[in-house]
Amino acid sequence: MTTVLDNRTLNRATLARQFLLERADRPVYDAVAHLGGLQAQEPQEPFVGLWSRLHDFDPKELSELLVERRVVRTILMRRTVHLLTAEDTLAWRARHDAMLRQRMLGVYRAELAGVDLDELLDAGRELMADGEPRSMGEIGRALVDRWPAAGARVLGEMVVAALIPMVQMPPRGVWRTKAGVRNALLSSWLGREADPLAADGPDAAGEALVRRYLAAYGPAASADLRAWCGLAGLPVAVKAVRPELVSFRDERGRELLDLPDAPRPDADTPAPVRFLPAFDNVILGFDDRSRIIDDEHRGLSVAGARVVLVDGRVAATWTVEAATGAGVVVTPLGRLSPADRDAVAEEGRALARFLSDGDSDQVRLDD
Repeated sequence: MTTVLDNRTLNRATLARQFLLERADRPVYDAVAHLGGLQAQEPQEPFVGLWSRLHDFDPKELSELLVERRVVRTILMRRTVHLLTAEDTLAWRARHDAMLRQRMLGVYRAELAGVDLDELLDAGRELMADGEPRSMGEIGRALVDRWPAAGARVLGEMVVAALIPMVQMPPRGVWRTKAGVRNALLSSWLGREADPLAADGPDAAGEALVRRYLAAYGPAASADLRAWCGLAGLPVAVKAVRPELVSFRDERGRELLDLPDAPRPDADTPAPVRFLPAFDNVILGFDDRSRIIDDEHRGLSVAGARVVLVDGRVAATWTVEAATGAGVVVTPLGRLSPADRDAVAEEGRALARFLSDGDSDQVRLDD
């Protein structure tokens, strides 16, 4: 009989793999790789995500990885900006090509009706061949004379977000740095083209995505995998790796797959308070998010709210009001016990010190 894992057990398994049960002693590069990247459309948010997951996290280490080209900002999973290792970006980009095109066409099919996408790709590559970084708007304006009906904004977005592998160059994403998006060819920035997909045979990239997802998020269903990466469930890859996996059921009866030796802590394992950044993948990386957030609060995860985990679940939101001297401001979503309020305040003070370089530990909990 298949073992049923309740939501609390799934919660603890995922928190353990996300380094949210206990901060990990890992280099920043290894953490980014283990997590399969971090959602990074807001450029400073990954720093908080890693601070909550790693012992003695130094934001300068992540900045150095970006400047050294070992970590890159690029559009990939779910057609959103992610922070990934260069190695993973090169290995996974081609596997996402079709999805990126399809999602762009799902939004701009009418505008692109008269555009041959292969011709647009060639024109974009010719434009970027001079090695000059450009914004999405600059790319679109350079191409709009050829396809005026599509409009510069749509052309630029199609080139950058789907057709041509690009990276967002530093100083975008560097700690405490505000900078606009300047795009460069992935091949120029990293010195080689992304790995091509095999014309036939095993889906090696897809199989790697399955294993890596389960290592950082599992146990999970195929629908959860699809929600994380945006790909259509990877059925061939899942079938190929299934002999390596173990299976469970959740409370809804869905089949959950997992790596046999991955951590699955006891449901009663204590979960400390953790502050998460906007769009953290531990919430967005599932179709069924009930293991970590109540359905009534699900909208927070797509609205860009920063959230606080209490006993492993989303229990509050937080903001920073440095200009008013309020520091970290926490707004509970429901009633917190006195002990939980104390724990939130303690972790909030630590976050305030991190964000202010030790100049402030101010935290306020709203009623």
